[in-house]
Amino acid sequence: MTASPDVPGFSIADYVIFGLLLLVSASIGIWHACTGGKQRTTGEFLMANRMMGPIPVACSLTASFMSAITILGTPAEHYIHGCMYSLFGITYALVMILSAELFMPIFYKLKVTSAYEYLEFRFNSKFVRVLGSATFICQMVLYMGIAIYAPSLALNAVTGFTLWGSVLTCGLVCTFYTTIGGIKAVLWTDVFQLTVMVAGFLAVIIQGSINVGGWGVVMERSRAGGRLEFANFDPDPTVRHTVWTVLIGGIFTWLPIYGINQSQVQRYLTCRSMKAARIAIYLNIPGLGLILALAACSGLVMYASYYDCDPFTAGYVNQSDQLMPYFVMDILSFLPGLPGLFVACMFSGALSTVSSGLNSLAAVTGEDIIKQIWPKMDDNKYTKITKILALSYGLLCIFMAYISSLMGSVLQAALSIFGMIGGPLLGLFSLGMFFPWANSKGAVVGLFSGLIMSFWVGIGGFIYKPFVEKPPLETYNCPNETVSNITTTTMQYVSGQTTAAFNTITTQEAPVTIIQDTYPAIADYYSISYLYYGGVAWIAVIVVGLIVSFITGPTKPEEVDPKTISPLADKCCCCLSASTRETLYCGVQFKVEEEEKKYSLDNKPNIADTSDANVQVDIDDGVVNGTTLQHESGL
Repeated sequence: MTASPDVPGFSIADYVIFGLLLLVSASIGIWHACTGGKQRTTGEFLMANRMMGPIPVACSLTASFMSAITILGTPAEHYIHGCMYSLFGITYALVMILSAELFMPIFYKLKVTSAYEYLEFRFNSKFVRVLGSATFICQMVLYMGIAIYAPSLALNAVTGFTLWGSVLTCGLVCTFYTTIGGIKAVLWTDVFQLTVMVAGFLAVIIQGSINVGGWGVVMERSRAGGRLEFANFDPDPTVRHTVWTVLIGGIFTWLPIYGINQSQVQRYLTCRSMKAARIAIYLNIPGLGLILALAACSGLVMYASYYDCDPFTAGYVNQSDQLMPYFVMDILSFLPGLPGLFVACMFSGALSTVSSGLNSLAAVTGEDIIKQIWPKMDDNKYTKITKILALSYGLLCIFMAYISSLMGSVLQAALSIFGMIGGPLLGLFSLGMFFPWANSKGAVVGLFSGLIMSFWVGIGGFIYKPFVEKPPLETYNCPNETVSNITTTTMQYVSGQTTAAFNTITTQEAPVTIIQDTYPAIADYYSISYLYYGGVAWIAVIVVGLIVSFITGPTKPEEVDPKTISPLADKCCCCLSASTRETLYCGVQFKVEEEEKKYSLDNKPNIADTSDANVQVDIDDGVVNGTTLQHESGL
C-alpha cells in the first residue's frame, strides 16, 4: 500500500470505544472504594493489606512502564532502525532474575512501604533516605506529565483528536480512580488495560498483514529493507544499538525500574508471600516479551506497508512517534471502532504508568516526609492525607503536561531524564546492598557524583547528537509529485576532524545537500550509546561512594544489619562450601540460628517500631503470622 498525505479522522464509534476504556477504569476504582475495607487504612490504600496474588501483580508490573511512549516508540524504532531493539527481550529476562533474587528479598523481609526506608535502615541516616525520596519524586513528576502529553500530542497531530481534551480526560480519570480506589484499583485497572494493549496491537498486526498480502510478504520486505538484523556484535560503545549495548546497557536502563523503583517495588510488596512476589516478577519475562514482540511486529508490518513510500521522509508526519497513529488511521479507519481500540491501547499505557506513579508518590511522600514530621499520626488521618497526596500529584501531573507543551525540542531531553536519574539511584541502592563498607557520607557523595556524570553525558549527547546510520527509507512511490526519491546517508565523525552528516534530497529540482555544524572533539565522549548512561552513572556512584567511605571511615561489616545486605555469595556461588561462602560474606553476620528463623517486627532496624511484638515474618517466604502488618516509622 502507499502512504497518503491525508488520513481520515475519528468516527463516533472510535470515541465510544475510547470512552469505554475510561469508563471501565473509573468503575474499577469505584468498586474498590465501596468494597472490602473501603480504603480506610493506609495498609489497604497503599499496600492492599499485603494480600495480593501473583497474577494481577504481574500484569500491573508489566503494564506500569509499558507507557504510551513505549507503545508509540517501539514500533517506530523497528520501522526506522530495525530489529536490534528486540534483543531487549533477553535483557528483560536478566533484569527480572536480578530483581527477584537480589533486590526483592531485601525489601520484602524488611516489610517496607517506601523503598527508600531501606536507605535509612542501611546507612542509619534520615538525610540519605530523604535525598533518595526527593530524587524519585522529581523523576516521576516530570515523567508522568510527559507520559500523558506525548501520546496526546502525537494523536492530535495525526487524527485531530483534541489535545487538551485527551490530556485532561486521561489525567482526571486516572487521578479519580487512583485516589478513591487505592493500589487495588491500580492493580486491577492495569490488568484490564494490559488486555486492551494486546488487543490494540493484534488489530494492527492482523489488518496490516492482510493489506500487504500476508505475513510472508511482511518478512520478505523487512529482510530486503535491512530491518531484520539481530547480530551486530560491534564493541564500539558509540553505536546506538548492538548486542552489547542492548544486553549490558539495557540492564542498567531497566534494572533501576524493576529493581528499586518505588512504583514496581510497592507492587510486588503487596503480594501475600515472598514466593508470590518472586512469581509475579518472573511472570514479567513472558509478559514484557509479549508486548515487545507485538510492538516489533507492528513496526515490521508498518514498514512492509510503507516500504516504497515512507510518510516520515515524505513529510506526511513530523515526528517518528506519529508514525503509529498515522498507520492505524490509514489502515483501520474503514472499520469503525478499531482506530478507537488502538487509541484505547495507547492511552492504557499512559493510564497504567500515571496511576502507578500517583500511588507510589503518595506512599513515598507519606512515609518518608509526612510521617517523619508527625510520627504519631492517627492512621485514619494519615490515610486521608495519602489520598489528598494522590489527588494533588494527579493535578500536578496535568500541570506538568502543560509545561511539557512549552518545552518544544527539549521534550526528548526531558524524556531521557528518567533514565539519567535511574542509574544513580540504582548505584545508591547497590552501594548499600552489595558493599558493606559503604557509609552514609559515601552514599551522599556517590549519588551526587552519579547524577552529575549522568546529566553531563546525557545533556551533552542531546546537544551534540551522535550520527546514527539507518537503513534506507524510500519515497519513490509516494503520490506527492514533489518527492521522487530520498536517499539518506549518515556519516560517523572522526575525533578531531571536521565531519558532517548529510541528506541528499532528490526532487524535480536540483539536489540539495544539508550539512550539519562541525562537532568538537569532546563530542566523541557524548556519542556513547544512550543505553550506557545508566551504567556510567552506576559506576560513578560505586567508585566515588567507596572511596569517600574508606577516606571518612568505612562501616565495619560485622556491625551491618545482615537483613540490609544481599548475600551475593549464596546467590552466585551456591555450589561452594559453607566455609568458602562465609569468607565471601566479608564479615557480615548472615548466619542465623535455626530457632531464630522468624523475623519479629521489633527485630527490624532501630528506626522502626510497632505495637505488636508478636507478629512474625517467615524468613523464606515472608508470610505474616496471620496478622495484617502495620509499620510505623519513628524519628
